[in-house]
Amino acid sequence: MKPPVSVTITGAAGNIGYALVFRIAAGQMLGEDQPVILRLLEVPQAMTALGGVAMELEDCAFPLLHDVVLSDDPAIGFRDTNYAMLVGAKPRTKGMERKDLITENARIFSAQGKAINEHAARDIHVLVVGNPANTNTLIASANAPDINPANFTAMTRLDHNRAMAQIAAKTNHLVADVTRMTIWGNHSSTQYPDISHCLVDGKPVTDMVSMSWAIDHFTPTVQRRGAAIIDARGASSAASAADAAIDHMHSWILGTDEGDWVSMAIPSDGSYGIEPGLIYSFPVTCKDRSYEIVQGLEISDYSQEKMRKTEQELLDEREMIADLL
Repeated sequence: MKPPVSVTITGAAGNIGYALVFRIAAGQMLGEDQPVILRLLEVPQAMTALGGVAMELEDCAFPLLHDVVLSDDPAIGFRDTNYAMLVGAKPRTKGMERKDLITENARIFSAQGKAINEHAARDIHVLVVGNPANTNTLIASANAPDINPANFTAMTRLDHNRAMAQIAAKTNHLVADVTRMTIWGNHSSTQYPDISHCLVDGKPVTDMVSMSWAIDHFTPTVQRRGAAIIDARGASSAASAADAAIDHMHSWILGTDEGDWVSMAIPSDGSYGIEPGLIYSFPVTCKDRSYEIVQGLEISDYSQEKMRKTEQELLDEREMIADLL
């Protein structure tokens, strides 16, 4: 049996956190041979509810779960942790502008970045789930100068999964048949779900669907799926977001399938002309606990336009929080 690793989850008593902890303890994220210590971090007013989560974890009797640490203190929550999933964030409320949301969450993620820098393992792998995820990742990384910026990522795997599901349904195939899907840019309504290189059962999806469907139905469906779920159930995505977070970390740590890639929001290195340093979603392959951007993809004028639009939104967001970087 491997030695246990520590996994920190912020906002662990919330809906996404609740959907995450049991699957991580069962080995679905890091493998069924990897014991874990769960370090669950919450705000003081949620500690009673978090205690209930811990009781359920105990009652599940997971063989891989070596310990559960509950705290409202980031110094304890991030102590020597190997993996962090930053889920807790201030939700957008009625009448709140995106700028206000960014400003409110900037304070949370700057503090968490500092705590990671002071207390976490030096090779920590960080996934930011709390929105606005890309810019929150930028803030957290900027406040953890001793940690490799490449170890901070944001989640666009939910958008990636949503896109694959839409394509599978449209082409009457299984999701498992869909490969090489790409999400470019920001986890927002400007994201660009790109089917240009996507395959279904090894065949180009562009030979199976019309461009009018892709432009008029597919793209807006993926971009607005989160809002549609809120309208339908009165709450934001939880189970699907947790599932995507598991997928993101599983691919990053254990590797992607041969011949396929996934979408991750990572620090841009200038590939495809994207501003270096922005946390931007690219197609990536993963191996040996690291990722590489897929290079050499042909980008149409239409795709370039969409990629630049979402890049500009990220540049605007970075300007809003420049004093925290």
